[in-house]
Order: sequence, then C-alpha cells, then structure tokens
Amino acid sequence: MSVEAPPRNDVIVLHGRKVTPGVAEGEALVTHQTISGWGGINSMTGTVIETRHELKGVSFKDKILVFPGAKGSSGWSGAFHTTRLSKTAPKAMLFTVMTTKIALGAVVMRIPTMTDFDRDPLAVIETGDWVKVDADRGIVEVTKKGRG
Repeated sequence: MSVEAPPRNDVIVLHGRKVTPGVAEGEALVTHQTISGWGGINSMTGTVIETRHELKGVSFKDKILVFPGAKGSSGWSGAFHTTRLSKTAPKAMLFTVMTTKIALGAVVMRIPTMTDFDRDPLAVIETGDWVKVDADRGIVEVTKKGRG
C-alpha cells in the first residue's frame, strides 16, 4: 500500500546543513532520545530494541527519522550498513547533535541526512507529520498531521 503526501498548504520550512545528499519524503518518526546503533537496533527489521527507549519496538523503516543523534560505539556504522542492505533503513535522517558516529552512519546508509537547523526540528516536527527532505538544497518542508 502506497502512502501519498497530504496537500501542501500550511508547510513549515526549516533550513539546515547537508550531511549526505539526496531528496526523500515520508512520514516522520520523532524521538527526543539518542539511539545506540550497537545493541540498540535490530538492523534486519529497522526496529529500536534498546531497553527503556521511548521507541522500543518501533521500526524506522521507510520513515523520516528525527532525533538528537547517535550514542554508543562505532558499531553504529556496521549496524546501519546492514539496514541499507536489508532495506530497513529510514528514508532520511534529521538530527541535532553532530558526532562521527551519526555522520558515518549517514554515509554508509546513503540516505539524505541534515543537521544544524535554523529551528530545532525536535520542537517543530511530530511523529506522523509529512516531511520532505531536500538535503541538496538544505531545506526540510513539514506538513503537520491533520492539516490540509
């Protein structure tokens, strides 16, 4: 079943910095907690498995993942490389705290990724909002759920 974008009125635009290039759009999945790539996700299903994480049991497959960033070891790159190979990676990532872990994860997944926004995406975007990420232009368009 295909999910289509809602009407494009009431769009909120964020400007940020490209980490990895590309354009993607889809439903947002937002967490205010960092995610551990090593032991915090099931890379075969794209599901957060980290104990006590607010997204425990939720898959980021085909979502626009909005989160503070990565925590843990450099296992992040290997785990997220597997999500790309198993086709369980998010469509794009937006995050607020740049680390080598998240940068490497974005590169190995080869998905549009942005950071350094003019407004905090965690304060603007909610799970279920429709988000278009154009990392090449440094623009994120957010259509709030229930509007249109």
